[in-house]
Amino acid sequence: ITYAIKKYTDYTEDLSYLVTNGIDVLVETSRFWVSRVTYNNRKDVYMILGVTGPNEYENNVNNNWYTNRMCKWSLEYTCECLLMMEEQYPDEYKKAYDRLSLSKEEVENFKNVSSKMYLPEDKETGIFCQHDGYMDKELLLVSDLLPEDLPLNQKWSWDRILRSCFIKQADVLQGLWFLNDNYDINTKIKNFDFYEPRTVHESSLSPCIHSILAAEIGREDKAYELYLRTARLDLDNYNNDTDDGLHITSMAGTWMSIVYGFGGMRVRNGKLYLSPFKPESWSKYSFNIVFRDRYIKITVSKEGASVLLEKGDPLTVEVYGHNVELKKHQEIRFRQD
Repeated sequence: ITYAIKKYTDYTEDLSYLVTNGIDVLVETSRFWVSRVTYNNRKDVYMILGVTGPNEYENNVNNNWYTNRMCKWSLEYTCECLLMMEEQYPDEYKKAYDRLSLSKEEVENFKNVSSKMYLPEDKETGIFCQHDGYMDKELLLVSDLLPEDLPLNQKWSWDRILRSCFIKQADVLQGLWFLNDNYDINTKIKNFDFYEPRTVHESSLSPCIHSILAAEIGREDKAYELYLRTARLDLDNYNNDTDDGLHITSMAGTWMSIVYGFGGMRVRNGKLYLSPFKPESWSKYSFNIVFRDRYIKITVSKEGASVLLEKGDPLTVEVYGHNVELKKHQEIRFRQD
């Protein structure tokens, strides 16, 4: 929820919700996390024990990397927003402090817990450990499984699934997607190459995140393979569960795989960023976005990409690392470097 508030604020540049209502959510979730962590005085770190992370094939684990990392980030973001309000919206800042009975000491504690959050990592390989003990498992690959083993949740006992290394959906990689700009490409490659081959994608939430990250690290064929999996999840009944109902999240994942994955759309430093490529088997594709009251159409073909501002005021965007000002009804073409 904290992340959703940030995404809305970054995408729209509308601070009104954040400074009037959103800040209450940020403070109360921060209070929850402070109440939920455990302080380890031997290591001088805060831990989150007995938790289930995004991978639903693991439960009651200690120090799920994604959960700890997002908790750390959430506390940081809350403090950043309070500081921003103090400097730019002093009246709303004072109202929030009074309304929430906040104190400087409590905010300092948010910072302290965040700064000392434990993040499990294999230092030798640079892999972020999904949780404490994950690396002690038999680290098989999905390719080691027999076809009759899949889907695991219909073929294996729950006990066997819990003891295995196999992952239902993006976990560490979900964190790398959410906090995308915090990590360099080599970190993403290392963790993608380790975790994706151990992921069975038995969740409608899984293929699109992997497709986006595969596109970002230059694995275009893999990105397209996983796009097809999210787009055709119910049509091809990959997980033998279409009878249970349609997976709306996978349908949304189809859009995400194209726009965030193939299109490379991001909001970075307050600016719209695009880095599109065309899947080998496609001749052309296009998509539309609404960004800060502008209607923008992006078209990608073998000749390159074009960006057209169909409605709204001029806007500076970054395409393939180059800044360009969009003006209404003026199509600008680019070739991928």
